[in-house]
Amino acid sequence: MPTAIVTGAARGIGAAVAARLVREGHAVALLDRDAVALAETAGNLGAEGGKVVAVPTDVTDEAAVTAAVELTAEKLGAPTILVNNAGYARDGEIGDLSNDDWDEVFAVHMRATFLTSRLVQRYMVEAGWGRVVNISSISALGHAGRVNYSAAKAGIIGFTKALANELGPKGVTANVVAPGFVVSAMTAKTARRLGRDFEEHQRIAAESIPVRRVGEPEDIANAVAFFTGEAAGFVTGQVLYVSGGA
Repeated sequence: MPTAIVTGAARGIGAAVAARLVREGHAVALLDRDAVALAETAGNLGAEGGKVVAVPTDVTDEAAVTAAVELTAEKLGAPTILVNNAGYARDGEIGDLSNDDWDEVFAVHMRATFLTSRLVQRYMVEAGWGRVVNISSISALGHAGRVNYSAAKAGIIGFTKALANELGPKGVTANVVAPGFVVSAMTAKTARRLGRDFEEHQRIAAESIPVRRVGEPEDIANAVAFFTGEAAGFVTGQVLYVSGGA
């Protein structure tokens, strides 16, 4: 089975995606800058029989990403599945956002996605097979108080569509999963910013979602599992909104 790399894999969506790929039989490299949480997640997956390696990495740093990809190839084999999940939010109305608020959000989303994709696609092209899944958000459609985050997530969609056209002839697909409200550290942070209890925040969000519930990390992992599988070989350049209909 192919080797996968998942960024932002220490917790939340990334950890759920890594766990699902392990269950699918893949060897998985987990990348995250939180070394402690990353080691715990990798340990849990390893205890369940998964072939995993934890690679503490700042995915905005080119040298760190290069070292992480090379270590993955050495320890687990050439990576031919890449899930760019690492995310970061610094929300606020545009008049209150600093240059750093803009630059740091773009670094984690756009720069990191570019760096990892540029490196890993070489292994995919050599193998004649590959799967890139980039995690965007329904915020890419526009979200007040999140112009930096919305712009970065929209950029991921454009990047992925271009990548799909470029790498399709070489046996590589590239697709986007765009979550809606998912229970995570990021949505908990948003609740705190709004002065809400997290349970109340989830209840309010669920009222505006057609299926009347918020998402769980496993909902996103299910979509990633489809795009990384053989059954999705004729699907590329697509955006799947996993949002309960929101």
